[in-house]
Amino acid sequence: MSDAVFRVAGLSVLGALALELAPDSPASCDVLPQREAGVLAMTIARDLASFAPDAASLECVMVGAHYDAVELLRPGWPIHRELHELAARAPPAMKPTAGGRVIAFGAHEGQLPGTLAPATQHAGGPLRLLPFLLAGDAAVIARIGDLCERELMERGMAGAQTALIAQDGFGLRIEHARYLTVHDLCALIGVQYEHAGLAPLWPLLETALLSPLREARLDAPPEPLVHYSEGEARIAMFSPDAWRNRYAPTDDGDSARLERTFAHFEARQRQYASVLQAHGVPVLFMHCDDAAAQAL
Repeated sequence: MSDAVFRVAGLSVLGALALELAPDSPASCDVLPQREAGVLAMTIARDLASFAPDAASLECVMVGAHYDAVELLRPGWPIHRELHELAARAPPAMKPTAGGRVIAFGAHEGQLPGTLAPATQHAGGPLRLLPFLLAGDAAVIARIGDLCERELMERGMAGAQTALIAQDGFGLRIEHARYLTVHDLCALIGVQYEHAGLAPLWPLLETALLSPLREARLDAPPEPLVHYSEGEARIAMFSPDAWRNRYAPTDDGDSARLERTFAHFEARQRQYASVLQAHGVPVLFMHCDDAAAQAL
């Protein structure tokens, strides 16, 4: 298991119900009231127990809200961590299910508890995610976690009742509803980023998500130079002359074309910074020449 699955995840399975929306899906509410969140949580727990019967003996914790992938895929899994911490303070028994219990967090007067409110700036995407975690006996979690990592993405379609409750509750038009682990979600978003032209950045971002205590370096001209270390990404900023010395030392082309290429490079730096920051990775821009860049 990766470094970033916070220590409690040794006793937890972290996942999400992924809602793939129709292109004409209307604007929706992003949170459910407590009662509706509880109803949806019960159907999610039944789906997971159908996939892995032992899950019925575990604690299933979820929130009645949907998020963008960048909100879930952040170092330390902060939304899942918040679910765990809130569940630890929950009353002793909210609806048991075959030895386990279901804990759902919904909105009261429009507000979710803790820091669970979805970010408005990330609303409106075609893939929305309802996070959940399973917690309990370590041996059971180990078995279910292994099964989920091997088969949940292929076999984990949500039940029709679950999809209908989510669709009606949130006012969405859902084409597909399926369960994923956070590692499945990483793989899915990695493919999407590849298609979006962000493949060079993904290994560094994946390190920040899955092994945040490690280091990663993107040093592949003509891409920006980025070094991830100690929980932050440092991006090298070059003057036009320093950029040319590093990236185009033998280019004798006209100055106008070089200026356009440098402007494209700076735009790429801003794009990388935006993606990293959306995933909760702090970004530090460091002005340096080519020599200093080697020590970045």
